[in-house]
Amino acid sequence: MENIYLYMIIALAILAVADLVVGVSNDAVNFLNSAIGSKAISFRTIMIVASLGITIGAVFSSGMMEVARKGIFNPGEFMFSEIMIIFMAVMITDILLLDFFNSVGMPTSTTVSIVFELLGAAVAMSLIKIGNDGGTFSDVLNYINTSKASEIIFGILLSVIVAFSVGALVQWVSRVLLSYNFESKAKWVAALFGGIAITSIAYFILMKGIGGTSFAGESFDIIGGETIKDFLEHNVMLIVGINLVFWFILSYASILLFKTNIYKLVILVGTFALALAFAGNDLVNFIGPSTGAYQAYMDFMNPQINTLGLSANEFSMHSLSSKAATPTLLLVFAGLVMVLTLWFSTKARNVVKTSLDLSSQSETKERFQPNFLSRGFVRSAMLMSQMSSYVLPKSWQDKIDKQFETPVISLKKDKKYELPAFDLVRAAVNLMVAAVLISIATSYKLPLSTTYVTFMVAMGTSLADRAWGAESAVYRVAGVLNVIGGWFFTAFSAFLAAALVAYLLNLNINVMFPILLLVAFVLLIRSSIAHNKKSKEAKVEDRLIKAESSSIQGVIVESANNIANVVKRGNKIYTNAINGLAKQDLKLLKKNKKQIVKLSSEVDELRDNIFYFIKNLDESSVAASNFYIHILSYLQDMTQSLEYISNVSYKHVNNNHKKLKFNQIKELKEVDDRFEILFNNTKQAFETQNFEQIGVILGRKQEITSLVTNKIQKQVERTRTEESSPKNTTLYFSVLLETKDLLNATMNLLEEYYNAHDATVKPATISQEEE
Repeated sequence: MENIYLYMIIALAILAVADLVVGVSNDAVNFLNSAIGSKAISFRTIMIVASLGITIGAVFSSGMMEVARKGIFNPGEFMFSEIMIIFMAVMITDILLLDFFNSVGMPTSTTVSIVFELLGAAVAMSLIKIGNDGGTFSDVLNYINTSKASEIIFGILLSVIVAFSVGALVQWVSRVLLSYNFESKAKWVAALFGGIAITSIAYFILMKGIGGTSFAGESFDIIGGETIKDFLEHNVMLIVGINLVFWFILSYASILLFKTNIYKLVILVGTFALALAFAGNDLVNFIGPSTGAYQAYMDFMNPQINTLGLSANEFSMHSLSSKAATPTLLLVFAGLVMVLTLWFSTKARNVVKTSLDLSSQSETKERFQPNFLSRGFVRSAMLMSQMSSYVLPKSWQDKIDKQFETPVISLKKDKKYELPAFDLVRAAVNLMVAAVLISIATSYKLPLSTTYVTFMVAMGTSLADRAWGAESAVYRVAGVLNVIGGWFFTAFSAFLAAALVAYLLNLNINVMFPILLLVAFVLLIRSSIAHNKKSKEAKVEDRLIKAESSSIQGVIVESANNIANVVKRGNKIYTNAINGLAKQDLKLLKKNKKQIVKLSSEVDELRDNIFYFIKNLDESSVAASNFYIHILSYLQDMTQSLEYISNVSYKHVNNNHKKLKFNQIKELKEVDDRFEILFNNTKQAFETQNFEQIGVILGRKQEITSLVTNKIQKQVERTRTEESSPKNTTLYFSVLLETKDLLNATMNLLEEYYNAHDATVKPATISQEEE
């Protein structure tokens, strides 16, 4: 029986490595988004600095490991066998939950997940013990460390409000003082900002970080016989004052002598500090349960502690209540795994993208749809803004507004410039505030959610910096609400899932342990394969490209690829809809619906870019805008027809209506075959830019139209004589009529192209002949 626990320790070690990989993929956003978003430093430099921070932070995290052992439950109330079930349930649940959030690109909280998993598994085991002993429900409080657990949960929830508010306040003050033209300010201003930022980071990270090491409790004569930890706590103002003077002088000297950009330096130091704080605070989330299980196993197997040779069901885990240092070698190994994950995880970059999109200063493709809550928040904020305008004098308002004016970057028409998501000041504030808040929590051994803090600080600074304008506010607020909702979902699902896994393990640990472990690894591998497949598909997929040219000839050439892509993908979507109806293949039709939604979204995105396209035009090239608008309109008509055909086909099969008759399927296949030729010829004409071929395709318009009309007429005759299914008749007519609309939209697009090409080529030819 005892061998099962050795196997569990081995499994927990493997799960700890897997959890490190999954956890860092989720939490990389915490310390990378500000540096990456500001584009202040090269990606390689950011990664090197973050890697150093993680490695050092991992060594400082020993003190935090006690949270997993005794922070949520009272270990002395559980036997060794029960403790092992709790830790195993937590690790299995944690990996699956975090991997799910990473796969959909949403930042969730590893701290919230681990806290509520420990709570769920401990409550489940407590209820089982109470049930066996004939106790009451209120006895659960004896098993749970209610004071510490409440403190942790309250701290996590409070961090959302504090992080958002502090981030907004510091950013607003910084922007009012520095404006967007911060680089033109006096050198001492930049040096003062750098001094304050680096002082706060240096004290709370480097100084408080020492508190997590083993030598923090040692005393030295040079500091009056006090321990390092006591000296730091008793001389806060002195240390901060000396730091401020030192860093201000150093910053000023660096700017004066070496022309250093102090804001970039703050971002560099802040990235290191935040990575260090992340590793110091969050490593417990990934290896805490496995470390606790290992220490429990060593105590159980140690004859000096288990003096009576008690069995796993009889040995009480009081030993976990005492302090125990985590081996430094283990922490270094964990740090190494985190660093490797940081460099090679593609899921980490998906999560970073979500945070950057929501805090971006410029226009981005909004990932979230507005809802009544986001609209309500925006209306309330606008109302408060209007009220403040009545309180502050007009001159004050004008001065403040001037500080928030973004600089205009003038570029040549043929140049493209990818703006950073936000500037250096906001990036520095993000890092400084987040690092300080996380470090304060770490110094009090509170496993504060780094995801909550960094994300909410970034959202607070975005709001204060007026990044959420009238064009984007409802989308950004909806995104923030979605992420926060995901955090609450994490807590709820983590509690229930861990409780369920603990219950199953308790039923028969010898049977359920290998089964659940196998299920966890299968799901993890399946998720990884699906993610890699999705990434490869995204790379090879034909995506629509925004037009950049300012002449009609340039737009004709640039749009050709988009037309070819829409026709190619539209052809596949139409064929799949017909095949799905013929075979009653619900899976194919469901996949087809997703494909057309994606295509429609890309066409809509092109239409959303019309404003910027027209603004980019020369006075002499306004005709290009008319052409481009018409092209996009016809593309949208095509995608709407395809979307309707896909939806009615899916709905018919999903509702289990009668299958189409053989003649109906045969006729639809004939139409599909003819459209296959039309779409392939069209695609080839646009891919090769042989626009003369379009005239040949247009010459066959009547032939295809007659084919579709003939099929409609045949169905009318069948309906009058032999058709008995209203649903089949409705579906058949719907598909054919929408096919006719699809054909018209395609032909209109071809005519527009042919005429525009004709108009631009002929004058050029005539002028050449005259010469």
